[in-house]
Formats: sequence, C-alpha cells, structure tokens
Amino acid sequence: MKNLNFFLTLLLGFIITSCAKRGTITGGPKDTIAPVLVKSVPKNYETNFNGNEIRIDFSEYIKIKDVNKQLIISPPMDKKPTVSPQGSASKFISIKLNEELKPNTTYSFNFGQSIVDYNEGNPYNQFKYVFSTGSFVDSLKVSGKFMDAFENKADDYVNIQLYDATTFKDSTIYKEVPRYVTNTLDKNTSFTIENIKAGEYYLIALKDKNNDYKFQPKTEKIAFRKEKIKIPTDSTYLLKLFKEKTKAKFFKPTQESNNKLFLGFEGEKRQIKVVGKKDNKEIPLFVTNYSKEEKKDTLQIFLPENIKDSLQLKVIAENYEKEFSVKLKKMKISDSLSIKLNENQNLTFRDLVKLKTSTPVAKINKDKIQLKKRDSISIPFETLSDIYNESIIFDFTKEENESYNIKLLPGAIEDIYGNKNDSLAFTYKTAKISDFGNLKLRLKNVKRFPLVVEILANENTIVDHFYSEKETEINFEGIKPSLYTIRIYYDDNKNRSWDTGNYLQKKQPEELIYFSEKIDVRANWDVDQVLELNK
Repeated sequence: MKNLNFFLTLLLGFIITSCAKRGTITGGPKDTIAPVLVKSVPKNYETNFNGNEIRIDFSEYIKIKDVNKQLIISPPMDKKPTVSPQGSASKFISIKLNEELKPNTTYSFNFGQSIVDYNEGNPYNQFKYVFSTGSFVDSLKVSGKFMDAFENKADDYVNIQLYDATTFKDSTIYKEVPRYVTNTLDKNTSFTIENIKAGEYYLIALKDKNNDYKFQPKTEKIAFRKEKIKIPTDSTYLLKLFKEKTKAKFFKPTQESNNKLFLGFEGEKRQIKVVGKKDNKEIPLFVTNYSKEEKKDTLQIFLPENIKDSLQLKVIAENYEKEFSVKLKKMKISDSLSIKLNENQNLTFRDLVKLKTSTPVAKINKDKIQLKKRDSISIPFETLSDIYNESIIFDFTKEENESYNIKLLPGAIEDIYGNKNDSLAFTYKTAKISDFGNLKLRLKNVKRFPLVVEILANENTIVDHFYSEKETEINFEGIKPSLYTIRIYYDDNKNRSWDTGNYLQKKQPEELIYFSEKIDVRANWDVDQVLELNK
C-alpha cells in the first residue's frame, strides 16, 4: 500500500509539471494612448478671465518638453508665462501669467507636441487652452499654406502673423509684436490661425530666428501679402518666404602680401567697382574673386609694385560708397605666377577648357601655345583671359574619345607684374558621345517671357541653364547621366538671374517653379519630357 501511494504521488507530480508552461513577464501591452484632459481651473474657453494662474489636470502622469519652442501664445506676451513642472513627472500643468492681460481679448495657448505621457512619450497633440478677458471667445480663423520662394524645401518653425490694419505701418513688423500668431512647428506647410476677432488685418510669415516676432532682414526670411485681408473669410492664402538681398557692406582691407589685399564684404558682389589713389592720382587695380570656400565673401585686390607706404581705396556698389585708408608694410611674401589645370580633366562637350592662374594675366602670346590632338595634329583655338575669375579660357571644337595636349612655351603667359611662365604642358580628355545623354524639354502653358530653365544635380548644383525669350522646346545635349531636377523662373526684369523680394518696396520674389519628379538621363539616351508650368 505504501508503494502504491508513493507511485500515485509521483505520477501526480509528473502530470502537474508537464502541464506547466514556461513564459516571460511582459508587463502588458505598450501604452499608445495620449494623456487626456481631466479638468482645468479656470475651465477651457472661460470668459471674463481676470486671474493670473491656470491649472490643467490630466488622466495620467505627463512631462513637458521643448515648451519654449513648442508653446505658441496668441496674441504674444511680452513676458513669457512660467510653465511648470518641466521634465519631471506630474499629473498637472501650472501656468503663471507674468503680465497684465489686455481687456476684451481672446488668448490661445497652443502647446504643440510639448505635453507627452511620462512613460511612453505619447504626445497630447496640438492641445490648446483658450480663455477670454471679455464676455465671449473670438472664434474666427484664417488658413493657408507657405513655401520657400527659392529653395525646394520649406523651413520648419515658421511664424504666421496677423497685424491689426487700423494701426499698421510699414515699420510695424520691425518694432511691434503681431495681434495674432501661430507657428507651423517642425512638419507643417499649412497653417490656421484661430480665435480671431472680425476685422481687417495684414498677413505675413516669418522665419523668426530669435523668437521675438519682429523682422530682422539681415538674418530672417519673410513672406507678405500686400493687400489687407478681411475676416471672416473663406479664402486661403499662399505665402512665399524669401531672404532679402543684404545691402552691400565692405570691411577694412587687410594686406596679404607685398602686392595683394583682401577685401571682405557682406551682401551682393555684383557691379562692384574699386578705385585706388596715391597722392591724389588714380592708380590701376586688378580685382579678382577669391574662390576658396573659407573666404568666399572676399575679393582680392592686386596693387602695382611701385605702391609703397599707403594708398586710398574707394569701394562703390549699388547704393553704397565707402573710402578706406590702407597702410602698407614690407612683407616677405610676394605673389608669383603659377598656372594650374582646371579640376575636371574629363570633359563633356559642353565644358570650356580652363587654366587657373594665381595672378591676373596681362598678355597671352598665342604663338607660344600649342594645342594638339592625340595624333599630334595641331588644331585651331581661341583664348580669353577672365581676370575676375583668374582663368584662361580655351575655345576649340572637341571630338569624342580624344586626348588634347596644351603646351605653354616659356613666356606664353605674362602677368601684370611681368612674371612669365616656364614650359608647361596639360592634358585634357573627352569621353565618348555614347557616354552622355540628351534631354529635350517641352514647356506647356508658359505665362510669359523671358524665362530661365535650369538643370540641377543634387538639388542645388546648376549643371546647365537656358535663357528663353520665346522658345518652348529646349535641348540640352551631351549631359552626364544622372537624375536631374528642373527649375524654371520667370525673369521679369530680364537680368538673367533670379531676384528675391523686398518688403519695404512691396516687391515679391520672381516666380520660380520646381518640378517634383526627377528626370533620369542615361548614357546614350534621348529623353523627351513635357513640363506643365501651370501645376
């Protein structure tokens, strides 16, 4: 009997053990639900508000993050309220107001995505707390979209601002905060300003880098609507952000060598003239572009060798003129003539052959230059000295799959200081025609002429362009295989370059269009592409 009881006990234990399953404690499903508002004191959309503190309670522990960037208060407050707690877990938010409120005004606190649950970070998306110091809450709104006038990508965190038309002046956006404001945060190109009072307003967009709601032309982008808007309205508005052209400003020149000065500047460098004087007599100067990236906003000024001690420089640009007194010192470094091959040795049939010089060229002796093909046959060519870009340009008819040798005999090139080259040789190669592709663009629904068509690689590198005064079928032949973006702008002032806007002049930027689909140009392909300009 004892043996039987033991056997039954052992069998029962085996059965129980076999039925057990191994498992892992998971803690339950992941929380994906955002916090929920339980109550607020005063309640949301309260009227006749006259307090200075607000408490908002939630259904679970929350934390506040990036509130200084995410919280948008409309109308803006001079003294930002104190929002707590920040970063730590809490079931409520406390808002302490630090300035006197305006009478009969609806205030809106949009927290963006700054309120998240403490454990999983689920945001209480675009939570708004609204109250009015008057007897009712304003409920009108205005909507629209914004885009960048030049770039193919829109900025994030853009302010959309409304100003009361009855008190608005052109200087208002530089000095005063708007009546109403919203912010697109980090993803939106659409906007809606809510809780607006009926009336007439001026509408602008601002990439507000220092968060003061005021326009700083030197560093910030702006978009504006010239005409007033009347609210209520069913219209939506498109705003195009642009950076104004910075006014030309030049800095005191610095001496870099015995015969060269560096002239730093801000703004546009087109149409710049530099005049030098010594003892009230004008002296010849050579101004060139300093192309190195670290000093791209710099010009080089080459001086005559006989200038000693000091000289006067006058810099003239659009609506700008300034004189500098420059003291010169004897330096060990003097600029000598050196000549380099341009970086791209494998040429397309569209490229110009260039030699880069270190000093401005005064003379080119073609009789001391030889240009030959691989089989040593001489070919005709023309040369051009581009002093501003310190280049010697060779123009000749190129053939496919060919090698060209340029030989400079001693004295072929002479710079402004009388320095001459030693014997030099450079080799250029061209690829096969079949290594390149051809692109035909057919433009439909063109609004006006002239226009400029640009082919872009890597979104912003201009590979080629075409200025059209009437053509709607444009051929780009012999271009490298790649995916290309097409950009077109209407050149309304016919200066063959895109022009930005100006707020005070009430000038909008020139209309520019990007085509969303890239065009795939492959080797030995002919691509025929229709582009609709009214889309």
